[in-house]
Amino acid sequence: MTPALLVIAKEPVPGRVKTRLCPPCTPEQAAAVARAALDDTLSTVDHLKDAHRTLVISGTYPAPRGWTVIRQRGEGLGERLAHAFADTDDGGPALLVGMDTPQLTAELLGDLAHGLASADAVLGPAEDGGWWALALREPRYAAVLRDVPMSTADTGRLTRQALRDKGLRVVAGPGLRDVDTAADAWAVAGQCPDGRFAAAVRAYLPRARS
Repeated sequence: MTPALLVIAKEPVPGRVKTRLCPPCTPEQAAAVARAALDDTLSTVDHLKDAHRTLVISGTYPAPRGWTVIRQRGEGLGERLAHAFADTDDGGPALLVGMDTPQLTAELLGDLAHGLASADAVLGPAEDGGWWALALREPRYAAVLRDVPMSTADTGRLTRQALRDKGLRVVAGPGLRDVDTAADAWAVAGQCPDGRFAAAVRAYLPRARS
């Protein structure tokens, strides 16, 4: 069964997104980089027409036609992630990604989805110790994310352990570098040079190259 696809994201408002890019970016430029990353992510997921696609947004943002849009709820990131799975649970598997990996491809999404054929959960590790994607055969198990410390070097390990503590078989999906710093932005732009994200990086992060 094809998993439902969720993109969890923030509205790219200056001063609220990609603040670690400032400097060298202004808040407005950082927001433009974030917007480009989100647009590239939505475009990639939008190509998978056979899946139900939902944008789980903090704020407002226009999703492509045919998508469902719901608002994030909860206090911390872990709680918002848990609610994202719960609020879109249709009884089938689900796969969630964020907006910080614009190098995402349909093939990578396929690899994550296929992992559910032999596992209960597939976690896509991020290079900084976190994770960029989570696929669950039963979305209800995302409730464990409420108690996992987010945005730390141990987030990936602790997420795996929390899922395993529920008796789930967890396997690793493909790893990616997510975009937090200017160095991250340039590295990721090199992996998707023709996208909107790479164009925004070239426009707004000229000093980060050196």
